[in-house]
Amino acid sequence: MAVTDFAGCIAVVTGGGTGMGRELVRRLAAAGAHVAACDLNAEELARTAELAASGASSVRITTHDCDVTDPDAVAAFAVEVAAQHDTDHINLLFNNAGVGGGGSFVIDDQRAAWDKTFEVCWNGVLNCARAFMDMLVRSEAGAMVNTSSINGFWATVGPGLPHTSYCAAKFAVKGFTEALQVDLALHAPHVSAHVVMPGHIGTSIALNSFSAHGVDIPLIRKNMAARGVDLDAFSDEQVEAMLNDRNTRFRDDAPTSAGQAAEIILTDVLAGRWRILVGDDAYAIDQAVRNDPEDAYTEAFIERLRDQGHLQVLGR
Repeated sequence: MAVTDFAGCIAVVTGGGTGMGRELVRRLAAAGAHVAACDLNAEELARTAELAASGASSVRITTHDCDVTDPDAVAAFAVEVAAQHDTDHINLLFNNAGVGGGGSFVIDDQRAAWDKTFEVCWNGVLNCARAFMDMLVRSEAGAMVNTSSINGFWATVGPGLPHTSYCAAKFAVKGFTEALQVDLALHAPHVSAHVVMPGHIGTSIALNSFSAHGVDIPLIRKNMAARGVDLDAFSDEQVEAMLNDRNTRFRDDAPTSAGQAAEIILTDVLAGRWRILVGDDAYAIDQAVRNDPEDAYTEAFIERLRDQGHLQVLGR
């Protein structure tokens, strides 16, 4: 038995404070689902709950402070959900929390940003899947929806731009969710697993990543120098301003909005699609990688995508 209607369901959404997480909470509540959302930004999470409640007064929306990288905190989150929603089960788990950072494995000798990015994007999914699996199995129909990325099948954002931690984590999310297709079919056939692979979505993930890690200007200078870009003429403040401008454009100039992404995800979950691509760019890159995987990490590959109108935020 699959989830075919959100009305009356109990949904858990991680990273519910902003971006796709916020839009998932809003749309689930509007569709009649009770929602438990977590985030580390209490102010933004409260705003999400306010927005969701304004369009859905008959549902219960609870907010929870939870670091998804901490297994004990996630276990406590599950206990809170059970208590505050007076339930022994949930129907929907959206493992949406994510952060960028940790671009280079080779030249970053600090490791902190690399490890934190991997822990949020992969361990966060694993911890929540473990904590809520029994509650999903106790439902009449359940679904686990794990957010990977186009970086779950294409491990870069273009030649000259290392993106190793995020990509490694998103590949892990994709592989885990695909493996669950067989595992759940054998042991809990009423629970489905869905992997979401968004392209460029208009969220603040790039801006939030700098807030999460801080701005490592020396590392940025080193990485840009490896690409042949000399930033010596610019002060640290100017470099940071340029990065903030780029990350703001990443949010504001995206071809797909967070709201549109959430709508696609929820529609495809109800349709029973386990592999959910979000955005025309996601479909184009997926097809391009399949057609020519040996060429996927070359300048020529990304130029072809740019010529098709994709990944314009990367410039030329």
